[in-house]
Amino acid sequence: MRDRKQRKAKSGTGRVRIVYAVFLLLYSIFVLLDAFVIPRNIVRAFRSGNDLRGGEYEPIVTDDSYDDGTIRIRIKSERIYDTTVYIADVRIRDASLLKTGLAGDSFGRNLAEVTSSIAERNRAVFAINGDYYGFREKGYVLRNGYLYRSTSNTRYPYGEDLVILEDGSFEIVNEASVTAEELAQKGAQQIFSFGPALVDQGEVAVIEGDEVERAQITNPRTAIGILDPLHYLMVVSDGRTAESRGLSLFQLAELMQDEGCETAYNLDGGGSSTIWFNGRVLNKPTTYGDVIAERTISDIVYIGY
Repeated sequence: MRDRKQRKAKSGTGRVRIVYAVFLLLYSIFVLLDAFVIPRNIVRAFRSGNDLRGGEYEPIVTDDSYDDGTIRIRIKSERIYDTTVYIADVRIRDASLLKTGLAGDSFGRNLAEVTSSIAERNRAVFAINGDYYGFREKGYVLRNGYLYRSTSNTRYPYGEDLVILEDGSFEIVNEASVTAEELAQKGAQQIFSFGPALVDQGEVAVIEGDEVERAQITNPRTAIGILDPLHYLMVVSDGRTAESRGLSLFQLAELMQDEGCETAYNLDGGGSSTIWFNGRVLNKPTTYGDVIAERTISDIVYIGY
């Protein structure tokens, strides 16, 4: 009789353990899905408006240029370090024409969309990928004047941010020394928290061997820089293919300096690097290794009305 009770007790304990193990497994799966797969729309995107609504005259558009008197874009491609690099010279007559767009028109977790789709929905003229804020849970996120995330990230190179102010000027800041709220009060329109800074006050701000976490030494790259007031340089390089080796951070920084940038900043690279102009992707994004295709990302930088 005692043996039977002991067997029943052991059997009951075994069932409890099995149920508990299954619960833990299901919970672990949910946590992973919640962190990396399930999209969560936290805030609808805030879009900045302006009164321009078009240029001074009918735009003159070619395969590598756009000019409507208010927005002027010239794009060239060069071969540098066995790599194809796309360099866009952008002039605008109002700082509000430099904007950002979010995947799904929302800020949140696991929200992702290709650059071309976000650009077309926002009726952009020109676009590059942004800083992929959704890849990180920390780091300031302020877009089009609206502060979405104020949690700081001091892990290199993150925490060294690019701030674009109301007048279109650039400033490099460190999240350890200023809060997102202070930057918003100062008039920040955009804050990118990828990094690092490539050029600061006209000087190259990285050294050979510097690299972003998880990145290879040579990569597809995306960078944004300022030449003069309302005059910008946006650069995307190919990489990881037989045709294009890719650039190091130092090579990218030297390029931005050589082109005349006073301030330049590294945005998300690798498979995210995409340059889009007037309805088409110009570069060869390497999202899937040998397959040339756009990667879904969380945000873009674009020029448009």
